[in-house]
Amino acid sequence: MPILASETIAAVATAMTASGIGIIRMSGPKSREIAGKIYRSKNGKNKIEEVKSHTINYGFIYDGDEEIDEVLVMVMDGPRSYTGEDTIEIDCHGGVLAMKKVLETVIKYGARPAEPGEFTKRAFLNGRIDLSQAEAVIDIINAKNEYALKSSLHQLKGSVQKVICEIRENIIYHIAYIESALDDPEHISVDGYGETLGKDIKIQKEKVENLLSTVKEGKMMKEGIKTVIVGKPNAGKSSLMNVLVGEERAIVTDIAGTTRDILEETIVLHGISLRMIDTAGIRDTEDKVEQIGVGRAKEYAKDADLILYVVDSSRPLDENDEEIMEILEDKKAIVLLNKTDLEQKVTEEMLKEKLSHPVVSISAKEEQGIDVLEQEIKNMFFEGELSFNDEVYITNMRHKTALEEALDSLKMVENSIEMQMPEDFFSIDLMNAYESLGSIIGEAVGEDLVNEIFSKFCTGK
Repeated sequence: MPILASETIAAVATAMTASGIGIIRMSGPKSREIAGKIYRSKNGKNKIEEVKSHTINYGFIYDGDEEIDEVLVMVMDGPRSYTGEDTIEIDCHGGVLAMKKVLETVIKYGARPAEPGEFTKRAFLNGRIDLSQAEAVIDIINAKNEYALKSSLHQLKGSVQKVICEIRENIIYHIAYIESALDDPEHISVDGYGETLGKDIKIQKEKVENLLSTVKEGKMMKEGIKTVIVGKPNAGKSSLMNVLVGEERAIVTDIAGTTRDILEETIVLHGISLRMIDTAGIRDTEDKVEQIGVGRAKEYAKDADLILYVVDSSRPLDENDEEIMEILEDKKAIVLLNKTDLEQKVTEEMLKEKLSHPVVSISAKEEQGIDVLEQEIKNMFFEGELSFNDEVYITNMRHKTALEEALDSLKMVENSIEMQMPEDFFSIDLMNAYESLGSIIGEAVGEDLVNEIFSKFCTGK
């Protein structure tokens, strides 16, 4: 049942900047009443209090006798609105002053300023969306690439909600059966039920495990592929960084060891973000500051989703290259044979003998081979493991934690069945799994968590 708020809230729902249009949104029981006090139709006959719901009305906003702006007013009565409440949206001119004046007028006549995320919070509390869909709203706003946007839109349509509800329905069936049998053992038998339950729990556990298996891909969709550039000093790492970013972000000189700290930039390639990290050249050095940079480079490489190993083709391979090649073991990596415009002392064939990773010849200085590198990255992530389809991807770490808790509880049910424990033990762990999954869609979550989630939203959403 909807939780109808007693207060009417208002906020600017578009960016406070010079633009073609600005939207001031109201939601609550007095939305029509407040709009009626400040709106006048062009012909003076149409009253907002009397117009049909889901209509757009042309006129003006007034503060007493002062005309504020020429507007379109959209009327949407609850529950058929975003929040589930009576809602008014005023489309005014997009100047900062115009939006500010209209909002001030709305507040003057009875609304209060909305808190961050309060409109979406009301939509959640009124049952218009679940918590996973509400979180998808902020992910859509913050999406930095095409894949993140598609995944968030998919979640907003209820993809996560659907699969979680299916698992929970199965679990609650077993809980109800066991509880009924314990209450009425004369008519409902649990003899051999452990075997039946075990088969079903295995299926539900696999569903949870499948969701958890998408976390890494989901994180890359949302945050981007953590791409670390490594190589010996003066191999051309910073030049490559500048070419990929499209501007001079890294200092490039002929002096080995110029890059001593970590430089990070984000680029969008084929619809997904790459978090490019340029690191210090890896070599043995007596310079204390450079040693710190080399140590950081190794640590970043260990945690990378993708390593771009830049090799200077004009210099022979040495012990520093051997150390870098060890880092590349069991990692996704592309070897870049750089400075191919110079006389080569290292060839693609030599590198392919030592490494199983793809090798691409480039010249960062001449910007040659970059298109081949981009295609290689696309093949590695997008046509293989990270091609987006209708599969549900878990991109929210809160969801990941809840799924892990549910999985642990389901494993405990399996253990109890194997140990032939009493049926009430099954019920306890099943309920824990049920509640953990419920926290993803917003059932049985505390007010503090709800407030924390919606506090991260922008005002007006």
